[in-house]
Amino acid sequence: MLKPPAPDPAALTWRCSAFGELSVYELQAIYALRQLVFIIEQQCLYLDADAFDCDSLHLAAWAHPAPRSGQPVPDLPVAYARLVPPALKYHDPSIGRVVTASAVRGTGLGRVLVCRAIVETQRAFPGQPIRISAQSRLQAFYAGLGFAVIGEQYLEDGIPHTEMLLASAG
Repeated sequence: MLKPPAPDPAALTWRCSAFGELSVYELQAIYALRQLVFIIEQQCLYLDADAFDCDSLHLAAWAHPAPRSGQPVPDLPVAYARLVPPALKYHDPSIGRVVTASAVRGTGLGRVLVCRAIVETQRAFPGQPIRISAQSRLQAFYAGLGFAVIGEQYLEDGIPHTEMLLASAG
């Protein structure tokens, strides 16, 4: 099967939104991307839309598909991360549900996404470290962005994970 061309990074619109600021169409598109990758591609059954979404910030890169047959097409998220406030999931603020659409994998957009997620998390929760539960296969990727391993590997939803921390910038 041919992979569709990745959207031009310059044509993406980045937005960090509170849950209530997302339209129902944007929320549905975010959930569809998360379910496609985490549940279908990774074949992992778990409750993706959990109690943390309502209180979190949602960072997404939105692509603007060309209209089909003169009909407008809604924007689609091609990269997404959830920024969870402190004391909700962990003592520290955290970044999770980091996902890129298959069309943009290998383009560097995932690194851009995590860098933007770090900046937005530091802006929302200044002076605090950022905690993540990283898939262990991505430990070196996150270490390259400044995260350090702070615990032993464990299974989360049947996938090896490692808890990591980015020290506060302030």
